[in-house]
Amino acid sequence: MVKVFLLLILMSSPNQPTIKYNGIVYTTEAKCIFARDEYMNTYNDNREKYKNKLIIKAYCIPFDAFPLIKTKGIGA
Repeated sequence: MVKVFLLLILMSSPNQPTIKYNGIVYTTEAKCIFARDEYMNTYNDNREKYKNKLIIKAYCIPFDAFPLIKTKGIGA
C-alpha cells in the first residue's frame, strides 16, 4: 500500500438538488495542498456575483491505496 492524497472539490449551485464533485489524486501532501490553495485562490479572486452562484470547498484527504501506475495528464 502507498499513501496518496485526494484533492476533493465540492461545488454547490442554487436550485440544484445535488452537490457536484471532482477528485484528483496527488502523490504528496505538499502537491495536493498547493493545488487546493491555487484552486481556492482562483475561486476567491472571482466577483461576488460569481460566488453567489457557486459555492466551492476543497479538501486534501490522505488515502491508503494500491500502487499507482503513472499516466499522463493527472497529478499522480
